[in-house]
Amino acid sequence: MNQYAVVVHDYTDDEALDRRLSRREAHLEGIRRLADQGRFLSGGAILDDAGRMVGSSVHVQFPDRRALDDWLAAEPYVTGKVWERIEIREVKLFDPGA
Repeated sequence: MNQYAVVVHDYTDDEALDRRLSRREAHLEGIRRLADQGRFLSGGAILDDAGRMVGSSVHVQFPDRRALDDWLAAEPYVTGKVWERIEIREVKLFDPGA
């Protein structure tokens, strides 16, 4: 499995936070499915100085980049225009148990 760091920045228009909140449960359900499949490794919201959610950081693993892209194409924060800019890097995460 290849590991990826996915850092995303939300849209900044006046309705951006409302879109995020309205799709949050669907997003979290998808993350729970990824965790059950062993694909979600870590992640959470990126906060601004006032504590508002303005993006996300996720570590995931997939067999290849195409599988990652397929997941992103169906991700509620992508389809719902919450995540505007997506940065993806292949990584090798430290395993403290190895």
